[in-house]
Order: sequence, then structure tokens, then C-alpha cells
Amino acid sequence: MNLCGLSDSLAGVVDSPVECGECGGTAQLGQGTCVSCLLKEGLEAKGEASTEVFQSVLAEVDVPDRQWRLGNYEILEEIGRGGMGVIYRARQRHSRRIVALKRVLTYQAESQETLTRFRREAEAAASLDHPNVLPIYEVSESDDGVPFFSMKLATAGSLRTAESALRRDPRECVRLMAEVARAIEYAHTQGILHRDLQPGNVLLDGRGEPMVSDFGLAKWIGQESDLTRTLTTFGTPGYIAPEQAEGGNAALTPAADIYSLGAMLFNLLAGRPPFIGANALSVIRQAGATQAPKLRSFASSLSRDLETICARCLERDPKARYQSAGDLAEDLERSLDGRPIVARPVSPPVKIWRWSRHNPVLAGAATACLLLAATVVWLLHDQVLLVARVPAPEKSIAVLPFQNLSKEKESAYFTEGIQDEILTRLSKIADLKVISRTSTLHYQSAPENLPEIARQLGVAHILEGKVQKSGDDVRVNVQLIKAANHSHLWADTFDRKLTDVFSVESEVAKAIADQLRAHLTGREEQVIAARPTENADAYDAYLRGLAYNLKSQTSPANSLGAQKYLREAIRLDPKFALGWALLSYVDAVGYITVNLQPTTALFEETRQAAETALTLQPNLGEALHAKGFYQYACLKDYDTAERYFEQARSYLPNSSQIPESLAYVARRRGDWERSDSYFNQAERLDPRNVSLLTQHAGSYINLRRFPEALRKLDQVLNITPDNLDTVVAKASIAQAEGDLPRAAALLAPLHPPGDDTQAWETQAYQAILERHPEPIIAPLKEILAKADPALGFYNGELRFWLGWAQEIAGEHAAADESWRQARTELESFLKEEPENYVLLGDLALTNMCLGDKAAALALTKRAMIALPSEKDALAGASPIEILARVAARVGDPDRAIAALQKLLSIPYNGALASQVPLTPALLRLDPMFDPLRNDPRFEKIVASFAPEPNFNRLAASASTPASLPEKSIAVLPFENLSDDKQNAYFADGVQTKFSPTWRKSPTLKSSVE
Repeated sequence: MNLCGLSDSLAGVVDSPVECGECGGTAQLGQGTCVSCLLKEGLEAKGEASTEVFQSVLAEVDVPDRQWRLGNYEILEEIGRGGMGVIYRARQRHSRRIVALKRVLTYQAESQETLTRFRREAEAAASLDHPNVLPIYEVSESDDGVPFFSMKLATAGSLRTAESALRRDPRECVRLMAEVARAIEYAHTQGILHRDLQPGNVLLDGRGEPMVSDFGLAKWIGQESDLTRTLTTFGTPGYIAPEQAEGGNAALTPAADIYSLGAMLFNLLAGRPPFIGANALSVIRQAGATQAPKLRSFASSLSRDLETICARCLERDPKARYQSAGDLAEDLERSLDGRPIVARPVSPPVKIWRWSRHNPVLAGAATACLLLAATVVWLLHDQVLLVARVPAPEKSIAVLPFQNLSKEKESAYFTEGIQDEILTRLSKIADLKVISRTSTLHYQSAPENLPEIARQLGVAHILEGKVQKSGDDVRVNVQLIKAANHSHLWADTFDRKLTDVFSVESEVAKAIADQLRAHLTGREEQVIAARPTENADAYDAYLRGLAYNLKSQTSPANSLGAQKYLREAIRLDPKFALGWALLSYVDAVGYITVNLQPTTALFEETRQAAETALTLQPNLGEALHAKGFYQYACLKDYDTAERYFEQARSYLPNSSQIPESLAYVARRRGDWERSDSYFNQAERLDPRNVSLLTQHAGSYINLRRFPEALRKLDQVLNITPDNLDTVVAKASIAQAEGDLPRAAALLAPLHPPGDDTQAWETQAYQAILERHPEPIIAPLKEILAKADPALGFYNGELRFWLGWAQEIAGEHAAADESWRQARTELESFLKEEPENYVLLGDLALTNMCLGDKAAALALTKRAMIALPSEKDALAGASPIEILARVAARVGDPDRAIAALQKLLSIPYNGALASQVPLTPALLRLDPMFDPLRNDPRFEKIVASFAPEPNFNRLAASASTPASLPEKSIAVLPFENLSDDKQNAYFADGVQTKFSPTWRKSPTLKSSVE
């Protein structure tokens, strides 16, 4: 224990401190030795202070227990000291809370300047309430009048102690500094400048989150008086702004703190402050006389955006820096997200102006040359204005589907697997741009329009291939083509045994890298040459599982197929890390999308598979991604998931799955803007990935940004014109906008398979919203008569919809029977899936329809506990929608109204059909809310959230031709003027009846076509 700070409580303290003869520090004991040296000398019995002297001094010291306390705190140990104060680790006596306690050094207590600074620090810090400002617990005085205050104990040191470790992770450095900048912006809004920002004054808590501390030099903005200006009160050389070092602190602005933030960021990334020198004065002079060095001159691997951000902070002119710390934080966050930053490098005109001020003679000559050059440019302006089209990057490639030449057509999975493995190896080369397979699988093998395909994918080269498998013999033929002129750059044929097929994939990848002059690191060469397994049968099972996984978005059955073959792969080769990683990923996706029933067993298999993959190959990008997806999907630990995804990024530089997964994490956190940015990053790597585009559209649907969602869905239809789920999604948007005729026109031609529950539920919802459900009842009965057990509780969910349709049709006895069967089926899954919020919601609605109010509300509560909206911004509000529906139906309007007010004010994933969130239009149409229609609060909600109709937009969105025919019309919802508000359904019905009549007219075009 360091007892230096406790010297104030020892007997024999002299009035005036002297210099310790041993260490040069401050000594207040009559013997001229400080307490630290005295204890050291006494214990070691060395040096001038003998053991006898040590013991004699201790004999004179009388330190009762109360002397080891300050106020209500027990002093545990000293943890730091500065020029005016000492900091202890202490324990609050009654609460037993461990805190940091700072007090003025006793010999400084008579200095009015020190006391003023100390009190100002306490006042400034105590007035700030921000998660990234170190909180002050108590401000008090000791028995002898010496001031002190207690604060949160930071257990992970400071940025100064952590900077060497942080430097290996530039993104974490940027994230931390963005949070610090947000805290300083908050302090500025409270009228406080820090004036001593440096790495030692930013502490880290146990979670690694930063907390700004030490407001000893803090100053209220606009306050004219100031303390004596010394180097101590200037702040820390290397981090203070030039104007702060020059004096005139009364005129300082937030720009001074922004300079310090930039210097700290520079230090974290470069390993040194912007300016260094032999002494403090040298550093201060450099900062005031010269422009800060470029960040990339010390860390060339960092981005130009970070260099620009640092340069903007470190401008000598305060007006040239960021206008606020919040603007700095925003740019730091933009750089993390891959978005364009607001700050731009200093423009050439500004550079010229600065240079001309110091070189007036040369500036004049340069101006003359510039005028001459301008004249030449004007004379040749036609040639100068010619702009060439920017070609795709030369080191870019797309691998088109390989042609299957095997006699056994079921070997198509093997051909797809060879193509995928070659592409996977190429994608791990950071110097190449490689388009993901999900964007190329929609093309045919060996197409003729290669230049157009390359343009669509944004690449310069195409790889085509053919695979022939006969027993254990495999022939692979590949050719690399320059798309612009259809020229063949390289081709080869490989004949191998099945057990040696990996060498083909490695050789092809290396040959392409060589042809495109892509730089290969040593690690990349090892990755490309790696053999994922020595077991040919295990690899065959893996390729089958991979093929099923690529189709898993279309049906739960495909997820089960992928699961089956991947389990076989790892059974045949328990050391097959890639197989374990893909199994974990398939399980995790199935768990969170409920494509696979989210049972405890599935949860455990997901965890075990991810951990096994990482144990077998800690540096396997797919294993890191799988572990991250497990954390995201099963544990909802978004911080840990994000860290794993970022680690995987360095091993999978061309994988669209990484930014896609980060988009999912951001969306669950409610950071919709960042999620949108990640989706855009993923789409640049995978521009024709139908699943990715659909998920991006889903985000816009959650946000109720329906025009943007429709544009994304149209992109999907351009790639896959017959994509049934996409048409269903467009119909759901039409329902949400209240355009039932348009929704009907989209749904009418569809004939979904029996296992496409989302399509059938959307069609059932359409019939219910129209209040004309008779046509949907028979198809639902037919599907349920031959229900697929693989669909799990979705069969019970579909039976709920059948009951609802029957109720609207007036078949009340049949409806009750359907609901009773639905409840029985749904409850059979509850034991294994007790926290499945979708299942709980279905059961709540079913019990509601059966009149069991208590069970319905209890199940709703369970669903809300299983998935609180605070933990999941995407799906967490879905149980709240269930609550609104249940409360409306069982006669609890207060609870229903409160839930609806919340739901309409936030984005979320809807609870029914295609998961569209509630809208005012749906509230007006949905029969489940009929009990609220006489409630003026309900009418107010619907009216207050309803947008004004935009007739131009409505007309444009209803039309597909380039020009609108004169004889065309859209039928908007009719206004219900009846005294009985429950007659709203009648107005809707009258409006709906017009459209079919007009649709039959050969001369009138309706918006439903």
C-alpha cells in the first residue's frame, strides 16, 4: 500500500514542506524524509535512515482509526496524485460502495488558488449528468476543513494506459473518441469548457466505456475572471490548443477542446501526439507556428477520412476547426459506418491562400502562370471537358454458375459447391473485388451477354466453368474472360480424384490472382491452399448442406435439409471446422427467423457448433462470423456479436455477410440509420442478392418508408420476376396504405404452395380487411387437411387465421372449433419453446378469440417479458401489438389506446401476416379494433398519425405505364359520416364494390390492374 497520501495524518508534520533528501519529493516530517522513503528505508534497513530512526518515528505517531477516514469514507489505498490533490480508493462506510475519493493535499489547502480550482472541478463535474462523464457522488470537507469529493471508481485505467492495446484496433479508438466527443459536446451545452483534455483524463470503466474526468481547469464559457496563468493551468502540452497556450483564456471557445480531442485521436492512432519536443515550451511553440503533421505519415494503413478528421481538429485557426464537438462525433461515426464524412481536406484555394501570405513574391509569379494556364484551358475547353466513363476496377471478378456436365443431374449440388469454394477462396484476397455468389446465381452458365452482366455486377472480369463428376473422378474446366471485349485471358482443365478436388480450387484461385496481378499476403496464400477436410464423404455432405442453405430463405424445409447434411458432414469428420461453422450459422438463422423451431436443443447445438469451429480454427473467418451470429440470434448480446463480426471482416474482406450481419445488429439496437449504411455496404459487394435486398426493403417497411421499400422490392422483381414472396410484400404495403384494391390485384394471380404460410396469411388478412372472407375459407381448410408437420406451430397459426375468417363470415361455431384446434396445436410446442414470443403471441390471440381474457393477457405478458422492446427495437414491439389487439377485444380500451399510441410512434416488425407495422389505414380497416371505434381517443390516434393524401404520388404509384391514360382512376377510402362509427366497415365495403365494376369496363383503367 502506498501511504504517501496519508502523511497529513501523521504526527511530527512540519509547517512548511521541505524537499525529501532521498527522492526529491515533498517531505513534511521533521527528519526531512517523506513517508514513502521512510517506510522503505525502515523496512529494508538500508541508507541513511536506520531501522532505529524508523522505529523511533513510528513510536511518536498516533493514528487512531478515525484518522484513516475522510468523512464517511474509509481510505483503502492511494491510486494517484497531482500538483494539488491526491486520489484514494475508498469505501463508503454505510453503503460499502467502493469509490474514488479526491482531496486537496494538506500543504496546498492554504492556497486560495488551489482551493478555487478544486472547488471548481467539483462544481463542474457535479453539474454534468452524462454516461461518458465520470459521475460525482458527494462533495464535502474533512474535519479539518480540507475539501474532498467522491466519484465513480474507474477500474480499467485510462486511455493513456490502454492506448498501446487500443492502437491495434483503430475502429475501437475511433468509437471511443466519438463517445468522448459526445460527452464534451454535452459539457459545452452546459456552458463548461474542459481545457485539459488528454489521455490520462479519460478513464475506462469495467466495460471499456470512456468517462471524461478531471475538470480541474474547467471554465464556464463567457466567464471573464480566471486563475493565475501558469503552465499548470494551461493544460497538458501536446494536447492544448495554440490559443490556449498563448493566454487570453477568457476568450477561449469550444474550439480549444476540439483541438485537444483531435490531438488525443492522433495520439491513439499514431502512437504519439501531433507535436513532441525536448520540453513543454518547445512543444507549445511548434503547435503555434506549424501545421500539424499528417496522420498517415505515421500510420499509412489508416484511411484518408481519419487523416482529414484529425487535420480539421488540429487547425491553428479555431474557426477552421469543427464548429462543435458534436460535429466531430458525427464525422467519427460516419467513418465507422463507411458513410462520407462532412469534413473535407483543405481545398487547393485555401492552401494557396495560406502559402501566399508567407510568400508574397512567389505568389505574384504563380498568379501570372495561373492566368496563362487559364487562357490555354479556355482555348482548349472542348478537349478539357471530355469526360471518360470510369471503368470497373481492374482487379474485380464475378464467378458465374458453373455448368454441370455430369450424367447424374442430381450432382448439380457438387457443381455448385465447386463454384462456391473457388469463389470463397478468391473472396479472401483483400486486393480483389469479388462479387458474392448470391448475386451471380441468377445468371445462366456461359451466357452470351457478358459485357452487360459485368456492368450489372460492376466487375471487369468473369470466370466461367464446367464440372463433370463420374464416381470418384472429377473434371473441372475454367476460363477467365475480360468482359469488355470478351477476350479469354486464361483457361485450364483439371482432372482429379474426388479426394484431391481441393487442389483444383486452390490452383484456380492462385492462377486468377496471378492473372489479375492481385497481391497475396502470406496469410492469404495459406488460406487459399488450406484443405477444409481430408474426408471426401464429409465434404460431399457439406456441399449438399451448402446447396440447401442457399435456398433456405424460400422454405423451412430447406433449412432442415441443410441441417441434416451438415450434421452428417461433422459426424464423418469431427474436425471439419468449416462444417461446424456453417451448421452453427444455419441453426442461428433458423432460431431467430423461426424457420427452425427455437428449442433449447437448437440453442445448444448452435452454441456448441460455433465454439467447436473456433476451437478447431481460431482464425477461420466463417467460424468467427458463426460465433457472432450465435451471440446475435440466440443470446441477443449485440456488443459481443459486433466484435466477432469485425474480427471476421479482416479474414473475409469480400463477404457481404459481414456488413449484412452488422446491419441486423444495428437494426435490433434501433440504430436504423447505421443499419441502412451497412445494408448499402453489403449491396455493393452483393448487388443482386435477393435475400439482402428483401431484408433492406423490410427495414424500410418497419420504418413505414413504403416508397423506398417498394423500390427495393422492384429491384428484386427485376432479378427474379416470379418471386412470389416479393409480390406478397408489395401487397402487404398496399394493405398498410389502405389501398385494398391494389393489394387484391397483386394477390389475385398468386397460387402459393401450402408451406408458404406468409403468403396464405396475407391473403387471409386481405379477405378479412375486405370483410369478404368466404373465398379464403375453403383453401385454408384444404391446406390444413394435409398440413406438413415440418412447419411446426405454423399449422396452428394458420388455423387461427381460418377461425378469424370464419368469424367474419358469421360461421361462429366453426370459428370456435378452429380456434380450439389451434390452441391445442400451439400449446403442444410451448413446453419446448417457452420463450418463443411468436408462439406466445399466437396463443394469446387464440385465447382472446375463445373469450379467455385472463389467459390471453397472461400470455401477452409472457411474450413481452421474453422479448422486451428495450432489448430488441426490431421485434420487441410485436408483443405490444398483440397487447393492443387483445386489450381492444377483451374490453380494456385504456390499455389498448396506450399501446397503440406507442406503436404508431416507433418503427417495428408487425405481429401479423407479412410483419408490416400498424398504420392508421390498418386501424381503420382491421375488424379486431372495431370495439374501439366509438372511443374518441381512438379516432384521435388514427387522425393524428394519418398522413395527408398526396394525390400526385398516389396516381404515380398506381400506374405502371410511362404515361397515364386519361381514362384511369384510383378509388380512395370513403369517409364514414354515419353516427354509428362501427359502420366504418360499411363505407369501406361501398368503396370496395366500385372497383370490380370499373375493372370490367374495357374503356376505364383502375389502379388495381
